[in-house]
Amino acid sequence: MAITTKSTPVGADDRLGDGALVVRGKMERQDSKILTPGALKFVADLERAFGPVRRRLLAARIEHQKQFDSGALPTFSWDTLHTRQADWRVECIPHDLRDRRVEITGPVERKMVINALNSGAKVFMADFEDSCAPTWRNIMDGQCNLRDAVDGSIDYTDPKSGKYYSLNDQVAVLIARPRGWHLTEDHVLVDGAPMSAALFDFGLYVYHNHKALLAKGTRPYFYLPKLENHAEAQLWDDVFVAAQEALGMKVGTIKATVLIETFPAAFEMDEILYALRRHIVGLNCGRWDYIFSFIKSLRNHAQFTLPDRSLVTMDRGFLRAYSNLLIQTCHRRGVHAMGGMAAQIPIRHDGAANAAALAKVHADKEREVKNGHDGTWVAHPGLIPVVLPIFDRFMPAPNQIHIHQPDHAIDCDALYALHDGAITERGLRENISVGIQYIESWLRGSGCVPLNNLMEDAATAEIARSQVWQWMHHGAQLEDGRVVTEPLFRSLVDEEMGTLNKTLGDIRFAGGEFTRAIDLFTTMSASDSFEDFLTIPAYRHIVRTVD
Repeated sequence: MAITTKSTPVGADDRLGDGALVVRGKMERQDSKILTPGALKFVADLERAFGPVRRRLLAARIEHQKQFDSGALPTFSWDTLHTRQADWRVECIPHDLRDRRVEITGPVERKMVINALNSGAKVFMADFEDSCAPTWRNIMDGQCNLRDAVDGSIDYTDPKSGKYYSLNDQVAVLIARPRGWHLTEDHVLVDGAPMSAALFDFGLYVYHNHKALLAKGTRPYFYLPKLENHAEAQLWDDVFVAAQEALGMKVGTIKATVLIETFPAAFEMDEILYALRRHIVGLNCGRWDYIFSFIKSLRNHAQFTLPDRSLVTMDRGFLRAYSNLLIQTCHRRGVHAMGGMAAQIPIRHDGAANAAALAKVHADKEREVKNGHDGTWVAHPGLIPVVLPIFDRFMPAPNQIHIHQPDHAIDCDALYALHDGAITERGLRENISVGIQYIESWLRGSGCVPLNNLMEDAATAEIARSQVWQWMHHGAQLEDGRVVTEPLFRSLVDEEMGTLNKTLGDIRFAGGEFTRAIDLFTTMSASDSFEDFLTIPAYRHIVRTVD
């Protein structure tokens, strides 16, 4: 696909462009190496070519949700039955992605990038999405950090400790995760409208790094978040083809892994793989967002009300079914079936609690590898020595794609199977406390937040506020018989925030973003309607432009 547009020169001002493309974010010196004339033209070309398709697909999401709200349920499509039943496999997996037994994830902050690449994990997923609060500075610094990581020049000196960080000789394979189709980059206008955040993140990374990656014997690799169907996967495939042709790469050079983290996508795994068959190397169980999407998709169906978040685990119910279906589908098509995130953080001050947490990690990862997963995610380097030996023991080969699990029929009933358990006041309080604390941190520019010995990202806050909404909307009962009402909810918010204020102190509490965070969480939880994504209204609070 040939893309043509008018190039916009980079100036010294904070506002760049000639009206066709305008950058409204505040510029710092290093940004000029990222927002070059060629890079700006490239992302504008992508936006003009694919922005209209993206908007049509987002409008289709709204129509699909209206159908779900009116009584329909996501299911396997008869229209694509031939794709699911046909005998086909995707193209080969590059050599440096064949062994993905442990992947570490984290935001694109400079120190994090160095530590993750040096961590001993096979892969580092550098995240512009759920663990990165998308302030303009975070996004631009992240692009600079990844460029420096790719060319090997990245280093960092901690201003407090004076400790110096640089890359080891052996580092993890780098995969970048752009933001989802639903988000915009409001600091960049193309023809007067904010451009797609996904195209912005992808475009800058591939434009600046494809040559250096190929010269090092690797390639541009991506994780693709929040897809809901194969049409959205086809859009990514079209973007990849256009980018490769524009940059002189052979079609199929770019490789991607898709996160199956929305409920509708679980019914289209084969179709998503087929749409991206020239570029895809695996699917990943994005389990936390999947729980959120289960609630969101079925929000008007009271019979699918979930118990406390802590009881919705991968070893049973709809989560077990979706994990097994992902493994079956991936291995039948010749790609990796990646497991979910272990969010635990080592608890250095409490040996007993640390042992209990690591035992949970061990059991979870042993379940994954025995079930057939080819790799898994961790959020903290301290978990790699725990998880890596588990996969080494049960998966001595680089992967187990060649091992086909028995194709036990996983039907709609299995994908809708609920987890047993109660809704408790403790669970409601935890959703309130964790949800508000995470949003407060996100509004201050940090999207990767340690809370209660877990490393949380936006998915946690999404589950928290959607569960509260579901429980109130359907008049769910706590295990003690009380109904979850708005007055009860608001009284618990007051109590939890009062406790937090005492814990943090008045200065920290008043000086943070708790007022906005409380307002966002309570408004979205108590609203008659359901907001599709927390990060969309929250983003309005962190957008900063230069007038």
